[in-house]
Order: sequence, then structure tokens, then C-alpha cells
Amino acid sequence: HSNQLRQARAMGDYLIVGVHTDEEIAKHKGPPVFTQEERYKMVQAIKWVDEIAPGAPYVTTLETLDKYNCDFCVHGDDITLTVDGKDTYEEVKTAGRYRECKRTQGVSTTDLVGRMLLMTKAHHSNIDEDLDYRKHTDNFGKGPKGRSPWTGVSQFLQTSQKIIQFASGKEPQPGDTIIYVAGAFDLFHVGHVHFLEKVHQLAEKPYIIAGLHFDQEVNRYKGKNYPIMNIHERTLSVLACRYVSEVVIGAPYAVTADLLEHFRVTLVCHGMTEVVPDKDGSDPYEEPKRRGIFQLVDSGSDLTTDLIVQRIIKNRLDF
Repeated sequence: HSNQLRQARAMGDYLIVGVHTDEEIAKHKGPPVFTQEERYKMVQAIKWVDEIAPGAPYVTTLETLDKYNCDFCVHGDDITLTVDGKDTYEEVKTAGRYRECKRTQGVSTTDLVGRMLLMTKAHHSNIDEDLDYRKHTDNFGKGPKGRSPWTGVSQFLQTSQKIIQFASGKEPQPGDTIIYVAGAFDLFHVGHVHFLEKVHQLAEKPYIIAGLHFDQEVNRYKGKNYPIMNIHERTLSVLACRYVSEVVIGAPYAVTADLLEHFRVTLVCHGMTEVVPDKDGSDPYEEPKRRGIFQLVDSGSDLTTDLIVQRIIKNRLDF
């Protein structure tokens, strides 16, 4: 989604993003995972978005474009249809007020949901003892296109070009408060946005560096089948957020003196979620605490990656 918005913004000067209500989505596609309020907040936090249009109709008409004073609308190159099988962009295409951007190869909502559903049964149990899990890994590994969801469900291929397109490229300026936050930032969601927004408000000129842990590290402290998104997908998701200035790809789990000095960090923040000790049992925030630069930040949101997975499983069972 972020990549689509980035491409759309590059086609003009001002980007307005129409976000559908839960009711509209349920009617045309099925139940949304996030509520409309969560989705409004999430889209607004993406750095290429200038404004959102809440409650946008599922079918984009010329009337909608005129209402928001838009010259044209942009959609990905995958066609969307209404419940009764009509192209939702037919009217604007005919009027010549339609542009298209490329779909991001190798990642989609459907693919991510698939990754979560694959782990519904085996996910919260010990994998070695779970025969159901073994049966499924065999299934997924068979056939010319088969691949095990546990080793390589993601088909997203990272390039330096993609990172450059997403990165702001801004260096910290004199007078900036350099704030370091670290975590998995898996399935980058509105809980993360609330946290980063609160951190952003702590300083007049904040420069937020997000340290992202490698997949193996996330798996060590989160267990189960986490992370759902690999390090490359998580990097771009976090870079797309307007509150983040820089990302450390594969940050060390412990916030070391070296790291603090290298980035000239003034403040280290963590949310209200549990901090799992490092491999040797030590506190990963020991050094910033010793320096008196550690701060807990309450995001006011209780949404976690775990809860999102539960919502998806519930939707699956309901439908």
C-alpha cells in the first residue's frame, strides 16, 4: 500500500487518499481486519499522504474527484470489481482521469493473511510435536510452485533501489533530538503509529531512528511463527511512516554504548510491551538506563501484532 501511495504522490503535487468505511468493505470484499478509525489513522501516518477522504465510496466517480478538486485518480494495475462484476474505475477511465501504478511484486494483503492462516493450528503450540503442522509443510512443499510457508512464503525481493525510494535521506541537523526506538515492528500497524507519534511529540525537532531486529532475533523473543513479515518488508513499512527519519536494518538486540555514540542518541524510548531479556539474561536497555536517557512511552493503544493475527483467525472462522 505504501509503495502504491509513493508512486501516486510522484504523479502529482498533492495526494488525497480515499479510505472506505467498514460497511463498504464488508459489502464488496469481506470483513476488514482493521476498523475504519484505525485505517484512517494508519493512512494519514504514511509520509506521501497529504490528506485523507474518510468514508470514500467503493466506486470512484467523477463526482468524487470533483468534490475533492482532483485532476485524476490512481490505482494499481490489478483490476478491482464491484459485487456485480463491474470495473470500479470504468467512469473515470472513460473520462481520461485515471492513472495506473505498478503493483508491488511479492507482497499483498492476501499473501500476508495467508501467512497468518497457515499458522492457525500449529502457531501456539510446540512445532516439533504438532503432526498437523508437519502434514501442512509437506503439502505446501509439493508441486512445481509449492514452497514451505515456514521457510519461504514471502516472495518479496528487496533491492537497494526500493530502500532509496522509501528513505527520506535526511541527515540529523544541529538542534535535532535524536531518539532511538527498537523492536520487530511486525505487520506495521496503528499501535506502532500511535507509539511513534507519541515519541515524535517528545521533542521540538525530533529525529527518530528505528532499530529493526533481524528475523531470527524476533523469533527468539516472540517465538511461535513470528515475524510474519521478513526484515525487508518491515524495513520499508517503517520507512514509509512520516514520524521515522532513519532505520537500522538488523539492529543489535541490546542497545549498546557503541550504538548510542555512533548515532549520537539523546533519548531511547520503549513502549509498554514486555521487554524480553537478552540471550545472557541481561536487560537490553541497561546502558541507556545507566546514562539516564531511557523513557517508557505509553502509546494509549493496546493493538499488537498478536491481536491482529487473532482478528484474522476469527474472521476466517466466522466466514
